[in-house]
Amino acid sequence: MTEPSRLELLRFARRVIVQQAAASLAQVDGWIAAEEEREAAQRRAEERRPKPAWLIERGIGVGSPPMQVHRGGCRMAQGVRVQAITEDQARRALYEHVGACEFCNPDTALRVIPE
Repeated sequence: MTEPSRLELLRFARRVIVQQAAASLAQVDGWIAAEEEREAAQRRAEERRPKPAWLIERGIGVGSPPMQVHRGGCRMAQGVRVQAITEDQARRALYEHVGACEFCNPDTALRVIPE
C-alpha cells in the first residue's frame, strides 16, 4: 500500500473540518433554539402575570423615601425601585405629599387633590 499524497491528506483534513464545523453549527443552532424558547416562555409568563393597579417608586438607596406614585401600566415606572401597592396605599401616599407621576396622573384617577 502506498502512502497517501500530500493533496489526499489535505482533502481528508478538509472533510474532517467540514464535519466538525457542521456538528458545531448544529450544536449552536440547538442552543439558539433553546434560548428562543426560554425567552418566549418568559414573555408568555410575563403577559399572564396580573399587572398591579398602583405602583410606588422609591429613591436610590436602601430605605429611601417614596418619590412618586404611578398607575400600574405606566411606562415611566420601570425598574427595581418600583413596587406594587394597594389603592389605599396609593391614596395615602398622595395625601402624604408623595409626588404623582405627570405621565399617568394617578392623583386624577384616584380623585386625590393633595393639600
